[in-house]
Amino acid sequence: MKTTRVKRAFKYRFYPTEAQAAELSRTFGCVRKVYNLALAARTEAWTLRQERVSYNATSAMLTAWKKTGELAYLNEVSSVPLQQALRHLQTAFTNFFAKRAQYPRFKSRKRSRKSAEYTTSAFRFRDGTLTLAKMGEPLHIVWSRPLPEGAKPSTVTVSQDSAGRWFVSLLCEDQTLQPLPPTTAAIGIDAGLDHLLTLSTGEKITNPRHGQRDRVRLARAQRELSRKAKGSANRDNARRKVAKVYARIADRRRDHLHKITTRLVRDNQTIVIEDLTVRNLLKNHTLARAISDAAWREFRSMLEYKAQWYGRKVIAVDRWFPSSKLCSTCGTVRVTMPLHVRTWTCDCGAIHDRDVNAARNILAAGLAVSACGAGVRPQREPSRTRRSVTKQETSRATVGIPVLQGREDVNTASPVR
Repeated sequence: MKTTRVKRAFKYRFYPTEAQAAELSRTFGCVRKVYNLALAARTEAWTLRQERVSYNATSAMLTAWKKTGELAYLNEVSSVPLQQALRHLQTAFTNFFAKRAQYPRFKSRKRSRKSAEYTTSAFRFRDGTLTLAKMGEPLHIVWSRPLPEGAKPSTVTVSQDSAGRWFVSLLCEDQTLQPLPPTTAAIGIDAGLDHLLTLSTGEKITNPRHGQRDRVRLARAQRELSRKAKGSANRDNARRKVAKVYARIADRRRDHLHKITTRLVRDNQTIVIEDLTVRNLLKNHTLARAISDAAWREFRSMLEYKAQWYGRKVIAVDRWFPSSKLCSTCGTVRVTMPLHVRTWTCDCGAIHDRDVNAARNILAAGLAVSACGAGVRPQREPSRTRRSVTKQETSRATVGIPVLQGREDVNTASPVR
């Protein structure tokens, strides 16, 4: 079976010594300083002279900065992370001019991510030990999982999160990934809040609500933080306690999504989802916290890259497709479908669970997209003469999909419908 060669980042936690922690903290500060200086220089050049500054020009600036008395401390850390910061800034400007991102922003000491990237010339990886430049001893890494056999890291990224935890990410070429055996199974997925996912098979995956489960602990930690004097050591300790609660929530949520997406990709050849605009859904202030806790966007991202790894197919149907109002048996579309209606009866006599019916309609629409030869992403702006492929299917597109019999208990409304 043909293997898939992809680059994967393997992230591990490590525990630095006091000397290593001090060296890495200095490196983080120098990386942030160089990034901000280069961004200010490029902004000034464009604002005053309409001149675009290249990476080579900023690299020459860095050499000049190191020779000044004010910025001489840049020589105390490895030069590779500083050069990588300039490359990251160049990438940010490239994405901005291509209209793929907004204008680059300055890095903040308190809010920005603390990280430094090392290339092969700035680290040594031998016999399972990793030693960075300017350090005399290797990092104490907790190898929670083995690297692929024969893998050699091309870059190493060291970071520290807001909870004070240290992580190292090794970018390697993984040649062990193999496409899964082909199967004819296809599934439609409807996202919700009461149930995180509802599958076209009738299965409902419960929403664990990790944020809500730790809300009391988080509120207590935030109250303690509000009582501390600004700038004090006690406030910094209280802030780290709040960050640890947030880290616990994020870790548990990510672990749960990994398990779900792995199972879906393993068991199905074709997976059909909705093209949800989570950014717009978050404007509903009543449900914004619950939508953020569900992490639909992270779920889709995991599903897409795992499907690419293992030879599966992910189809996203049009967000305006009336999946809830369409009868999966006869194809009749109801005029209205209030959110509080969780079970409804069609004129043809079919009794539908709202979410299961939506998942089956999503599956049918996705198979229609595949049959029409459309791409994974739906048509964003349909022209006047051509409709979206998900709306060209006849009313009998859902024939052959089993109909859910009986009534299932669904209590809360989904914001998607």
